[in-house]
Amino acid sequence: MENNNCRMYESKFPDVEDLVMVQVKNVNQVGAYVVLLEYNNIEGMILLSELSRRRIRSINKLIRVGRTEVVTVLRVDKEKGYIDLSKRRVSAEDIQKCEEKYNRGKAVHSIMRHVSETCQVPLVKLYEDFGWKLYKKYTHAYEAFKFAVQEPDKVLGEYDVGEEIKKQLLLNINRRMTPPAVRIRADVEVTCFAYEGIDAIKEALHAGEQLTCNPPLDIKIKLVAPPLYVIMTTSHDKEAGINHLQNVCDRIGEAIVAKGGAMNIKDAPRTVSDRDDQLLTLMMERMESQNREVAGDDPDD
Repeated sequence: MENNNCRMYESKFPDVEDLVMVQVKNVNQVGAYVVLLEYNNIEGMILLSELSRRRIRSINKLIRVGRTEVVTVLRVDKEKGYIDLSKRRVSAEDIQKCEEKYNRGKAVHSIMRHVSETCQVPLVKLYEDFGWKLYKKYTHAYEAFKFAVQEPDKVLGEYDVGEEIKKQLLLNINRRMTPPAVRIRADVEVTCFAYEGIDAIKEALHAGEQLTCNPPLDIKIKLVAPPLYVIMTTSHDKEAGINHLQNVCDRIGEAIVAKGGAMNIKDAPRTVSDRDDQLLTLMMERMESQNREVAGDDPDD
């Protein structure tokens, strides 16, 4: 277990004015004793005078054992290991900024710890070999891991990472950091009253369907009811998926206009939910029912 304990960052102690995430371990009339979660649980202290800007009537209402808090570093004595912290000097913006940084670091730390346990390599060695170097090169190892999902060799190639470690690292990165696929849809009306008519519409839709991108996305086009069509795809990158679907719409528009037709975007590309899909299915069923030939009265009656 000792081999799996390690700070998240290369520096053993935070710098003065750094924002850090702590967990409260003990509270008394002097202040609160805490551990710094990002620095392998080294101890720090929030003095009573640094808990709040307001007059303190009950210390237990301000801070409680077990809670995590965002604090700023006032003083660091590296020789004695004393770290003085302040809660009252932290703003709401500071809290959000620190929580985002901590959550990203926690995600990286979790992946590194799992690789350490699986490959039986001390966690600190993994950080020394490549972890802390990624922090320097990419400002945060979280960004490096996200990049490694697409181009692992470009991110890890320059470091001395064994094949088994690399395999386990990429396995964990892909499992934990690949964003879930989102469904993206656009609703368009395509018409053509020229001589080629329906053939021109088919060619235009086919041209949009064949438009490629990197990474490739599977484009599907369904007829709801003439002249309304829905264009759909799924993508792990929401922004890239929406941009590609917009390009598909543009390609269809160019193709149908060249044939003397027109295209109108009813709903621009956007992400859709399960409910949106259910509503689309119901609408298509309703349209199909309305268009279905219904037997009328017998002519002899």
